[in-house]
Parts: sequence; C-alpha cells; structure tokens
Amino acid sequence: MKNELPPGAKMVFKGEVFEVWQWEQKMFDGTTHTFEKIKRPDSADVIAVVGDKILVEEQEQPHRAAFTCIPGGRCDEGEDPLLAAKRELLEETGYASDDWFPFRERIPFNSLVWTIHTFIARDCKFVKEPHLDAGERISVKLVSFDEFLELSQASDFRDQELASYLLRACFEPEFKEELKKKIFGVR
Repeated sequence: MKNELPPGAKMVFKGEVFEVWQWEQKMFDGTTHTFEKIKRPDSADVIAVVGDKILVEEQEQPHRAAFTCIPGGRCDEGEDPLLAAKRELLEETGYASDDWFPFRERIPFNSLVWTIHTFIARDCKFVKEPHLDAGERISVKLVSFDEFLELSQASDFRDQELASYLLRACFEPEFKEELKKKIFGVR
C-alpha cells in the first residue's frame, strides 16, 4: 500500500513536520493545472497487551486538549516502522515486548503522503521509567478489552480512523471475537 508523490513533483515548502509538494497535471481537455500533496513522516502505533489488559494513555500536550490514545508517534527519518513502534512504546510507557505482530497499515488521506502502521505487542513488561518528550505528559492505564472498545469511541480518542474500525466490534459479535483473538493471540 503506497500513497506516493507523482514523478516530477517538487517540494515548495518544508516545515518541521510537513512538506508541501506540487506538480503540473495535464487535464482531459488538454489544459494544465497545479496539484498539491502534503507529506509527513509515517507513524507507528501500538496496541500493547499486558496480561489480559490493553495499555492506553491519557496524554496532554501544550497545544491541544487532553486525549486518550494508544502509544505511538512519528517514525524518525529512515526508521523502520516496527523499530519506531518499539521505541515509542518504551519511551512513552516504559514497557517492552518480544512478541510483535503487524495489525494494520493505513493511509488516512489521499492528499497526504502518510502511512500509519499499527502493531500489536503481546506480553508487554515494564522494564524502565518512561522517557517523555518535553511536550508530553502521559499517564498509563491498563484496561479490559471491552473498556478499550468503549474508550476508543470517546470523543477524545486521538485515532478516529482506528476508532471507526473498532466500532464494528461493538455491533458484530463474530468480529469482536476475531479481533479479541488477534489482539490477545490464540490461547
């Protein structure tokens, strides 16, 4: 799954996180128009399993209202998404795992070159104190599977696309059981 820039696209702006790219596109009537896409680093998120619980974060950042989320963040330049997921989990929560599974990969917007990689980390263990960025306040909470589904539907849950996916489990018992097996593993 890729959402790439077309050949010939040129960067016209580079910020701290986002880049704006433009290219000329020939239209069906023969005219030419300028098109744009925004590019940003990919993200890596983690559904972290601790025993029979899922780890969620209650997070504050200076520029936004407090929100609930799963651990995750931006991939560093050239960083493999799985390595970024492992790093983010450890930095934000102090937890680590040796049992990782790719869960979902999605492109949230066609006009934005950005992929969100979500992994499941099973059998997570607390190994050291978190090392938070200066602009983060994070408290970790362990919740049941049903509580996780409920929290994902709250208005302050950060990943609305993941929340939409999880909503299906609230209404379809078979899907809910399959999702639970994916997250916790077949035992």
